[in-house]
Amino acid sequence: MLPNPMKIAKRRPERHELVELAGLLAPCQGYNPTALEGVRILRTEAVLRDVPVLYKPGAVFVLQGRKHGMLEGEVYLYDEKHYLAVSVPVPFRMASVASAGRPLLAVYVEFNMGLAAEIASEVRARRTEPSADQVRSLISSPMEPGIEDVLLRLLRALRDPVELAVLGAGILRELHYRVLVGPQGGAMISALQQRGTSGRIVQSLARLRETYSSEISVAALASEAGMSVPSFHVHFKALTGSTPIQYVKAMRLHEARLMIARQDKTIAEVAALVGYVSPAQFSRDFKRHFRRTASEEAKWVRQHLGELL
Repeated sequence: MLPNPMKIAKRRPERHELVELAGLLAPCQGYNPTALEGVRILRTEAVLRDVPVLYKPGAVFVLQGRKHGMLEGEVYLYDEKHYLAVSVPVPFRMASVASAGRPLLAVYVEFNMGLAAEIASEVRARRTEPSADQVRSLISSPMEPGIEDVLLRLLRALRDPVELAVLGAGILRELHYRVLVGPQGGAMISALQQRGTSGRIVQSLARLRETYSSEISVAALASEAGMSVPSFHVHFKALTGSTPIQYVKAMRLHEARLMIARQDKTIAEVAALVGYVSPAQFSRDFKRHFRRTASEEAKWVRQHLGELL
């Protein structure tokens, strides 16, 4: 079926306004903060290839330009017609398309986990049939009109302090809701409610986020999840694309990257803080993961991602 031209004509001004507002709210290269906690706007003119990333749970809405993520042979598109939902933080590789004349503009929303869990509970309690969706770490979904509408109201509110004070929290709550009832909602709700085998792996991921700088025992994690070590490995890799040890290493390196970019600690201090005994081993792992030395990566981060880390 051909698209309705009247609908296309009606939506074009909204898309133009979305891009215009995002450009005004993100005047600087890299991540631009907003007055709403957990919401930031990215502006970049660079073409990026094979960049390691580790997003927190939430969603990324590209309003201009194109990104795609790669995890275990799968490609996750997030562009002007699709957004990326992240139910659990997993390390993956990313590429993007942008230019000086047409910079990439994207809204990053980090979930308020308490709010998301509350909404997930309300949604599941009122469903006539229980959802059997499996947890998935990354989901690419079409940019529905309802999502575009709430994003437009969110960006408008961010430009008006009074509107933001009165409506901002409600609009952000609605955006959480729209994502959680979208095509990927069942998988995200399953992750939030931590049920079944996948839910136990999600619990393990939460434990690792709290203890990543300490010594990790896969046997202890498997025991807490009520699984044998081989079974834990299989289910862990199915959800994250990594073994538990690879996952912890990626977490440590991404945390270290942020610390180094802030320029307030030495490489040796950062290595120790994220759980490395040997600074030399840390430097080798860092260069293998990011394909730059720590000092080179810090410069790259400040150039491309800005000061909001």
